[in-house]
Amino acid sequence: MSNKSVTVYTKPNCMQCNFTKKFLDDNSIRYEIKDIQESEVALAEVKELGFQSLPVVVFDGVEPFFGFRPDLLEQLITA
Repeated sequence: MSNKSVTVYTKPNCMQCNFTKKFLDDNSIRYEIKDIQESEVALAEVKELGFQSLPVVVFDGVEPFFGFRPDLLEQLITA
């Protein structure tokens, strides 16, 4: 299991967000969820990172990315 800090920026009814969270759950990777509809701060953080699509995934040692990207999420398993 990874002990890296993982943050997933998400919103309700977002299929790619749900796929991303399911991937993390299935691989026992702990993560923090930041809902941009519940938090102005989370929305501002996503914009500051330069993204307009969700989910946005941020974790140590990897460039933040958006969308459901199993190829990049795999790096968390081996980390």
